[in-house]
Amino acid sequence: MNNNSQIILADKPCGMTSHDVVDYYRKKLGIKKVGHAGTLDPLATGLLIILAGNAAKQQSNFMKLDKEYEATVTFGQERDSYDSQGEIIAECPIDKLGQLSEEKVKKELVGFTGLIKQTVPAYSAVKFKGKKLYEYARAGQSDELVLPTRKVTITRIDLLEFCPLIEGSLPWAKLRIACSSGTYIRSLAHDLGNKLDVYGYISQLRRTKIGGYSVDQSEEVKAA
Repeated sequence: MNNNSQIILADKPCGMTSHDVVDYYRKKLGIKKVGHAGTLDPLATGLLIILAGNAAKQQSNFMKLDKEYEATVTFGQERDSYDSQGEIIAECPIDKLGQLSEEKVKKELVGFTGLIKQTVPAYSAVKFKGKKLYEYARAGQSDELVLPTRKVTITRIDLLEFCPLIEGSLPWAKLRIACSSGTYIRSLAHDLGNKLDVYGYISQLRRTKIGGYSVDQSEEVKAA
């Protein structure tokens, strides 16, 4: 492809927003018409498809593709953003948390496969009455919202690793998740924690695949 039409597989580093990555490529390529095909949270890493020039016309096709993630869910705390950046709003008693096991996590994960209904996190870019949900959340107006729900499909969840409660460290589970476009992995972590009655949030998230594209094919993005 020429410089007026490029599809670039980028490996977004932690701390950069998806828009930061777009700006990075605008400067690198020397063109203004650059976009992406699916937002990643600032704390997330991994595959971001960058569409430059005429390739931007294909955005909707890429947005519909299934995704795959590797996610670490930390148990024992509820956070308002459903990830490690949020404020702690509830904590699970240590004695109950100590009873959490790999078997219990595996059992509950079964209920999250197939077609499921998710509630969109308050800290998200989904719009409500013309404003993004995170704008309400940051203004302390989350209680005024009726958070929208959506149906998504989770094709597969694999439990890759589980670490129980140990002194000085909360229990966690590392998952591999294959899912439809529009799935909120933060909501999955939150809902899993609630099902287990111990709370849960995303502490690490990496997107590894979008359709047939893999993060192994991507190029490094150097944070400013």
